[in-house]
Amino acid sequence: MRPDDWEAWLRLMATEGVGPTTAHQLLRAFGPPAAVFAQRPVALARVVGDTLAARLVGTPPDWPTQRERLRAWLADDNHHLLTLGDPAYPTALLDLADAPPVLYAVGNVRAAAAPRRLAIVGSRNPTPQGLDNAEAFARALAAAGVCVISGLASGIDAAAHRGALAAAGPTVAVVGTGVDRVYPARHRALAHAIAAQGCVLSEWPLGTPPLPAHFPRRNRLIAALGHGTLVVEAALGSGSLITAGQAAQLGREVFAIPGSIHSPLARGCHALIRQGAKLVETVEHITEELEALWGMPRPAAAQPSGADTGTSPAAAVPNDAHGAHTAAAPHVGAADTRGTRSPRAADSAPAPAEERDPILAALGFDPTPLDVLQVRCGWDTARLQAHLLTLELEGRVQRLPGGLLQRCA
Repeated sequence: MRPDDWEAWLRLMATEGVGPTTAHQLLRAFGPPAAVFAQRPVALARVVGDTLAARLVGTPPDWPTQRERLRAWLADDNHHLLTLGDPAYPTALLDLADAPPVLYAVGNVRAAAAPRRLAIVGSRNPTPQGLDNAEAFARALAAAGVCVISGLASGIDAAAHRGALAAAGPTVAVVGTGVDRVYPARHRALAHAIAAQGCVLSEWPLGTPPLPAHFPRRNRLIAALGHGTLVVEAALGSGSLITAGQAAQLGREVFAIPGSIHSPLARGCHALIRQGAKLVETVEHITEELEALWGMPRPAAAQPSGADTGTSPAAAVPNDAHGAHTAAAPHVGAADTRGTRSPRAADSAPAPAEERDPILAALGFDPTPLDVLQVRCGWDTARLQAHLLTLELEGRVQRLPGGLLQRCA
């Protein structure tokens, strides 16, 4: 893209009061951004009103700084600015009435237009079994040639990205910040790996912090990019249910993994299933629904099962626990996000007192072998057995045949 072209797009979206909906009105009325800026104020006012017309005739107050910042950022061959007029713009997003006029990307932008794509979303505070399920499904899907779409958030999102990376498959992270920022900071290494094997994508300008209002809007892009959306774990009111609802409105398939009737994080999935989402126990349940669209045979890869209680395979990318608040995205410097609230309050609320027991948290809500529980919690055998006895006497844990442990309702 010539500098004249991207500068006009950037100036349009940098104008105060111009969002995707207003930008689409202007583009439909006058054509490309350069043509918008060639209009007289009276013509602009007929479309967007006098106040916004006056702003469009001028330039944003910090326009020179924004322009030079983007120019320097685009000097890296791994950085991309995609506009509605760009052939590389993901056509799946055009199903949105408010498709972003501009997208910022780090990595291989073709991943967002892969012929087989599935979004995987879920709780930011999942159970250990939920993490295992997300990673296993993503790994099996990626091995079958499916691009995994998610949001780089803590919990299920991160597990889905790691599963795809472990299978050397493409994955796309749609973020609610500028692509030069990573939120949460501990996912810095994960963001680097995603950019190397797929891409990190955002509609927000460079430097945008993780504001809570951005994440529900980010979810519509995740829903649109996938041919379907798989919800692994979600509480009622979770942002994952917003993504699933948006996917359904776009005519995409919605899938949900069921869980224990005693688990709060299964209730969102159960609600989706009652509303018509496909109940999923194996990857084949997804590919059976989408194979006509994808034109693919059922995968020969191992099928993860909802009853699998084994530990997660080694993650391809470790969590980066360093960095106080915000980490640098691939090839870009860090930025500060102190004081930012967590975007999904429903999945980030403090756990009830009974959920704070480390063994109950590690046990989750599914029957679990003792050795798996020990790996999850890291306790020695004597300490673990003593604590389990206490929980049994309190009626919070019971032993099942086959040496399995189960939380009580």
